[in-house]
Order: sequence, then structure tokens, then C-alpha cells
Amino acid sequence: MADNPMLKFVGTEQDYPAKRAPTDRRNDFAEIAKAYAIEKAEEQSGRCSQCGVPYCSVHCPLHNHIPDWLKLTAEGRLREAYELSNSTSTMPEICGRICPQDRLCEGNCVIEFSGHGAVTIGSVEKFITDTAWKEGWIEPIVPVRDRSGQSVGVIGAGPAGLTTAEYMRGHGYEVHVYDRHDRAGGLLTYGIPGFKLEKEIVMRRVQRLKDSGIRFHEGFAVGEDASLAELRDKHDALLIATGVYKARQLKTPGVGAPGIVEALDFLIASNRKGFGESVEAFDSGTLNAAGKHVVVVGGGDTAMDCVRTSVRQGAKSVRCLYRRDRDNMPGSQNEVRHAEEEGVEFVWLSGPQAFEGVDNVNRVQAQRMRLGPPDASGRRSPQPEAGSEFDIEADLVIKALGFDAEDLPGLFGSPDLSVTRWGTLRVDHKTMQTSLDGVFAAGDIVRGASLVVWAIRDGRDVAEHMHQYLKAKAASDTAEQSASKAMETA
Repeated sequence: MADNPMLKFVGTEQDYPAKRAPTDRRNDFAEIAKAYAIEKAEEQSGRCSQCGVPYCSVHCPLHNHIPDWLKLTAEGRLREAYELSNSTSTMPEICGRICPQDRLCEGNCVIEFSGHGAVTIGSVEKFITDTAWKEGWIEPIVPVRDRSGQSVGVIGAGPAGLTTAEYMRGHGYEVHVYDRHDRAGGLLTYGIPGFKLEKEIVMRRVQRLKDSGIRFHEGFAVGEDASLAELRDKHDALLIATGVYKARQLKTPGVGAPGIVEALDFLIASNRKGFGESVEAFDSGTLNAAGKHVVVVGGGDTAMDCVRTSVRQGAKSVRCLYRRDRDNMPGSQNEVRHAEEEGVEFVWLSGPQAFEGVDNVNRVQAQRMRLGPPDASGRRSPQPEAGSEFDIEADLVIKALGFDAEDLPGLFGSPDLSVTRWGTLRVDHKTMQTSLDGVFAAGDIVRGASLVVWAIRDGRDVAEHMHQYLKAKAASDTAEQSASKAMETA
């Protein structure tokens, strides 16, 4: 009987792909971890305990068949592993790179609970699909049937929109994607830095969709180039998947001083430079951390992207000011460790009280905090400590406080588009349809700022609802045509 390749977690130690030295990775925007060799991927996959109730899958928003494709990888059946991984996720290699596995699949691995260290699920997931690309297994979408008599419009080319576009094209519909940026991908392209997600990884996904017959309208602003009503007239169904881009603001004296910038502006400028573009605000120094004392305010993954980008741009110093402690921050702990390795200083339990500077910010007046009772979010609320003020030198302050929804009814010229009190789109959660017939919504514009993997899940779910809607609409149109012809011949 052949040796069982699984359940090797006792004799085989957890081994993530080797990371590049911090001194090396501080100097470029290349990904920080090397890829697994095939032997190492098989070895680490073999550590899976093949649980009867796989908590890794349960805690994955996509409910990926993780134990199954780990077993296939351990057995050397990589193409089958890819097909299974791809059956539930449109972007496995992207999730493998940017998902907070420490909070999702790996954080709930039974092997982790046993003290042997979680199976390296994300690294294997990345390896499987990177191999599929290398071997040419990933091809353009072949629709199951021709439904080109019906068309779908997708507003927003982020992970939710791209996922829906892929599934709807697979069903055979004519699909058009509209995005205000000049490249598709949304925050995958312009928000997440290359050291977490190299842009070629995103661009090849987009190109596959283009090669599949999906039409992209880039640099297209709904409300300017066409109203929502005009797009409704053009398509049989619409999806709004714009994400949330309105930066949350600080209400602090001096916050309007030059040198205090928005996180997304800073990251977009950096990513555009990575594409080789001329970016005036970067070249002038406004959105460039080179030679500056940088303070980033916030504790989420966007803040981590900003501090680590600042390091690579050649900042003199980089500090992250966060009002809670390490255990209560919303960002990935892995990202915090990477940032610390690269020289970022975290100033925990501290918040800005004022900013100094006339021609440019030069100092942050901060105050120590203590954690009080839990607030509405369930986390302990920060409360100022009297007499604990201190100053931090700063030439550039980056506000990374999270994002809210833009005024889509106003932007789209559609006041009858219903929103919640948070500005997100109101949907019927049974159908994912908005207040407008045939207009659906998914991703962050419905759930608020969240993870890429949740956007992919929402895109997958809404595609099924849109498919059912369009099938019913086609059947109704056919019935009406038949009735009309019957009346004409009567």
C-alpha cells in the first residue's frame, strides 16, 4: 500500500516560503516572499490533517475546498488542484497573496490549535495558480451557451465587479465593464502596493477577461460619460460594484496644513509611478515620502500599506500612530511584523490632538490613550490620558482612517437609488437587487469597507442572482412575443 502523503504535521515542521531580507526589500516594490519549489509545496500540503469538519474552509468567505486541493498538491496532482481551487475562486493566486490568512483559514486550522503550526494554506494556494499560469492551464473563458441577446453592465472593475463579469461571461452573456480609472482592477491595481501584489498578477487576470470577450470601458465615469438611467436602457441588467472610496476625516486642529494627505492619494501616486507614469504630485514631493519624517495615522491594512510604501520611498523615519494597542488593531498581524522588520516604529495607544505647521506640517501633537469599555464595534474604546501629551516630528502625515461610501445617487444622477444611513447601497439580501429593477449591487458598496475575499464572494453570489433574473426576463419576453404573434394571427 502506498505511503499516505497526508497527516505529516507531527514529523514535518511548518515552513513558509523564505522572505527576502528586510535590507533588500526596503529598496524595491517586489514581493517580499520567494515562491515555493514544487517539492516544498507538496511537503507543506502533506501536513494537512484532513479534518472531517475543516474549519479552514468554514472560515474562508469563499468556502474553498482547502483540504481537498492540499491533498491533490501533496500527491503531485497540481492541475487537478488548480481546477478545484479555481472552482470556488476567481482569483486564487491573489487571495493567496493578500488575504489575512492569520485571521481566516490558517488562524482556524486544527493543526494550529494543536500547537504544531497551521498548514501554510495561503502560500500553497498562491503556488498552485502561479503554476497554472506558468504551465498554460489558464485559458480564456468559454461560455456554456450563447446568451449574447442579453447584455450585462458592470460598474466598477474591482474584485467584485471582475468576479461577476467572469461568471456572467461564462453563462454566455455580453458583458461590459465600466471603470473610472484608466486600468481595471480597482484597489488591486491602485490601492495595494506591489510588495504585496505585483501588478502583473492583476493585469494578466484582466487580460484574460478581455481575451474572453468582455468589453472594458476604462476612464469611464458614470454620471459624466453616461447616467445610470442611460446604462439601464443599454443593458438588461446592471451591477454596481464601485467599492467605497470616500476617506474618513480627522477633526483635529491644523488638519488642513500642507503635507497632510489622504492614504489613497498617496498609494495611487506610488502605484502609478510603478507603472512608469509621470505623476506631478509625486514628482513635486507632495505625495512622496523621500527624505521625510512620516507619520501614518491609523491601524488597518491601508495604514500598513502606507508605512511600508514610505520606507521604500526612502523616508527618514516612519511612525504609525494608532489609538488602540496591538491586540486591538484591525490590520493583519503579519503586516505589522513585516513593517517592524522593515524599520517602522509603532506608537501604540496614541492619537493626534493637533498638527503644527504653516507652509507645511512639521509636528504632530499627540496624546496617550488607555482602553476603556467596549464600544459599538465590540472593541475597547480609546480614552485620552490627561497630561500625557507628546510631540512627534513630521514632514508628511498620511491619514489612513478607513473609507465610507460616496454619494452614488448624486454622482450617478439617480436620486431614486436607495442608500442606508451609512451611504452604502440598500439591497434586498435575498436577490442582491437595489431599489431599481434590474440594478444589483455587491462588494464594499453594500457591506462597507472589507476584505478582497469578501468582494469576490459577493461577486460570485450576485452573478447567480443576476443569471436567474435574466433567465426569467428572457422567458417573460419570449412569452410576450408569442402572445403578440398569436393576437396578430387571430
